[in-house]
Amino acid sequence: MKVYTKTGDGGETSLIGGSRVSKTDERVEAYGTVDELGAFTALLTDHLRKDAALSETVDDLNRIQSRLMTVEALLAADERGRERLTPLSAETISWLEGRIDALQATLPAIDKFTIPGGHPAVSLSHVCRTVCRRAERAALRANAAYGTDGTALVWLNRLSDYFYVLGRMLTQHFGVEETLWIP
Repeated sequence: MKVYTKTGDGGETSLIGGSRVSKTDERVEAYGTVDELGAFTALLTDHLRKDAALSETVDDLNRIQSRLMTVEALLAADERGRERLTPLSAETISWLEGRIDALQATLPAIDKFTIPGGHPAVSLSHVCRTVCRRAERAALRANAAYGTDGTALVWLNRLSDYFYVLGRMLTQHFGVEETLWIP
């Protein structure tokens, strides 16, 4: 099977369910941004994979990547396609909240924003956070225009919080100074 089909050469693509839409459609923008987040999540995972002390985090990120693919599919579906897909379960959100709480319990409390940096993995975690926020905004626009799985929208919101707390944990793990923003 060839990778290229030439069916998108005119600026259209197919959704799950068969509808042809413009590549500028809100759904295409949303699932494309989630796809970008998946690639950055993979890059972050690759940076952490060789550190045995971060194996649980790598497992978490692998699980998150799988859920990102599910969110992509949910965003890429038209009405007919949505009928064939399984929505995210509420357990997906509670698992992510549990991981956020567990990470946060290991960190000192702060009352200021943090400035990303200090180690490539910390910076990548914040790249994931910001791309996730953009994906959430795109998914909300797609939802307003066409509807989508509400749990996926909540999950994206929680996921950006996860990447923020992960960045703080990685700052601590790699022994770099956490820089607080003091206006």
